[in-house]
Amino acid sequence: MRAFRHPIPALSLAWLVLVVLAALLADLSPYQYDIQVLKEAYGAPSALHSLGTDEFGRDLLTRLIHGARTSLSVSVTAIAISVACGMALGAAAAWFGGWFDRAVTVTVDLTWSFPEILIALILVAIIGPGTTGTMVAIAVAYLAQFTRLTRAQILTLKGETFIEAARSLGAGNTHILLRHLLPNALAPVLVSAMLATGDAIILEATLGFFGLGAQPPTPSWGGMMSAGSALIFKAPWIIIFPGLMVALTVVAINLAGDALVASLDIKAKLRGPV
Repeated sequence: MRAFRHPIPALSLAWLVLVVLAALLADLSPYQYDIQVLKEAYGAPSALHSLGTDEFGRDLLTRLIHGARTSLSVSVTAIAISVACGMALGAAAAWFGGWFDRAVTVTVDLTWSFPEILIALILVAIIGPGTTGTMVAIAVAYLAQFTRLTRAQILTLKGETFIEAARSLGAGNTHILLRHLLPNALAPVLVSAMLATGDAIILEATLGFFGLGAQPPTPSWGGMMSAGSALIFKAPWIIIFPGLMVALTVVAINLAGDALVASLDIKAKLRGPV
């Protein structure tokens, strides 16, 4: 794609591909992420352990790779659920209008007024800590964003000439909505979803840092940073490397997303009217 012909977007995409491949191939790591070797605890980076070991003597690189699988799978799955539900709600609200539109809009505006982290903390407290609770919390936290965006796109498109033409040819409401409106509204929603994935990774790491995300011994970047925060002066690599992974991955997602926005020329659509 022409969006990734420039060096910075290309490097961002390359990093994302590397992280995804590492997560997919995590089981090929030479070490086990949950096997404790206490005599090797707090080991500095070396030839044997390139990023060092943690407080239980576990290889840090192995845990980072498995942590990438946890963080990416939770964040991407949660955003996918949020996109699917948000598009369905937003499209139905815009198409049918009336009391249903008003009810959806009021509910969405209420949730939109609260920070995502607050919504996520409340939901995780209700559901319980773990990857399932984190996924549900992230999905609900970002539901308002995709509902509002989809609704704005459908409201803009439903008055276009090609919709009137389809209706005059006998197309029903379901056909018009599924075959004409939603496909044309999909591009800005997907780009917005990509950008939201970076925020979701930060939110997942934050919940993990508070001990509400993936539970031990399953590694996650946030959980690793939480464990390393008490050891920052004794073994700083335990918190530095997971923090770098979060920062680099989120920056890469944002840079790649910005390149897509620029190439598709949909900035105005992403802001769309409400």
